[in-house]
Amino acid sequence: MDNPDLLTIFRCMENDLIIVGGGLNGPALALAAAKAGFSVTIVDALPQDTRKMRDFDGRSYALALTSMRLLRKIGVWEAIAENAQPMLEIKVTDGRAGEGPSPWMMHFDHAEIEEGPMGYLVEDRHLRRAFLDAMSQSDKITQLSGETVVAQTIGAATTNVTLASGKTISGRVLIGSDGRRSGTAQRAGIKRTAWGYDQTAIVCAVSHEKPHGGIAHQFFMPGGPLAILPLTENRSSIVWSETTEKAAAIMTLNDAGFLDALRPAFGSFLGEITLAGQRFTYPLGLSLAESFTANRVALVGDAAHGVHPIAGQGLNAGLRDVAALAQVLTEARGRGEDIGGAQALARYQQWRRFDTATLALATDTFNRLFSNDNPILRATRDIGMGLINKVPSLRRSFIREAAGLTGDLPLLMKS
Repeated sequence: MDNPDLLTIFRCMENDLIIVGGGLNGPALALAAAKAGFSVTIVDALPQDTRKMRDFDGRSYALALTSMRLLRKIGVWEAIAENAQPMLEIKVTDGRAGEGPSPWMMHFDHAEIEEGPMGYLVEDRHLRRAFLDAMSQSDKITQLSGETVVAQTIGAATTNVTLASGKTISGRVLIGSDGRRSGTAQRAGIKRTAWGYDQTAIVCAVSHEKPHGGIAHQFFMPGGPLAILPLTENRSSIVWSETTEKAAAIMTLNDAGFLDALRPAFGSFLGEITLAGQRFTYPLGLSLAESFTANRVALVGDAAHGVHPIAGQGLNAGLRDVAALAQVLTEARGRGEDIGGAQALARYQQWRRFDTATLALATDTFNRLFSNDNPILRATRDIGMGLINKVPSLRRSFIREAAGLTGDLPLLMKS
């Protein structure tokens, strides 16, 4: 037993959970499970140094209020709170680039609910570092970076994973948190329903002259929505959805040309804008796993469901998966059940499948309704937004939805 590789394998054999994918949902689940007393090994293909890069690259996330509660309870929020921008208002408008927004709009103000800000904008670099630092401080979590899974087998009481390096890990439950092309799901025989929108999201950040006031803007244009989301200081995150052809042409422009293309849609309400960080593109589509579980396997985040960013709920839905699965596993252990057994995982599937299918349908419908220039649909949606904005109870229901306060909340997301 003086061989360090054998010692590593032996320790890994004692895992309760094996998590494949170290992006955001995987580490969140590792921390939630560790807090509940489970032993976890988390495997990620990227080297840890790459995941901990300090430079701002323009990527950020809109975290709902309930997602912030989860991060606070698993010991991550304190490390990122000073770099988190509260989202105090949301303004939703319709129109065409260069013509300004329609006078019909929806305006949501956090002051209409008692719980606090609807959410927070956090840069990717701060969130990833906080997760990695928190995991490194837990004696319940083993991190394997720069490793890929090449095979998985399921036994009567365990699941076994083989890595490209030749190492073998055993655990009681295998969690796929490895994205829309989840190898974990494929190896488990889980199929997907998916289609594209012929849209691409251009993601970046801009600095601007005037303060944003903590207000998030969603501007619906014929090619797709433009989200302007407040970051700390005088900066905003941009998620600009356009047709794939137009987005490709925009990305060929240099920085000055890109800003010239953005300004007609962005407008001048924040003064002069300059690019901050890099530009990224992501093809947009819907992807939904036909099952969130298989024998001793569970999926979370994009491995289970990938939706259009039109409502900014992708990561929030994944974190709700995390909170629900952590609770299901903890309660199963408390009952003396096998945490990887069919009964326990069925409860997770029942809890999350309908909610995420509803979200997928809603984002798909909204995108099809708003990403066009049909005059009849334009008139209908403008009148609809105006009516919603006039009814306080409807406004509050949308605010609570944006804050993640609706539905059957897991305990980690309650105050």
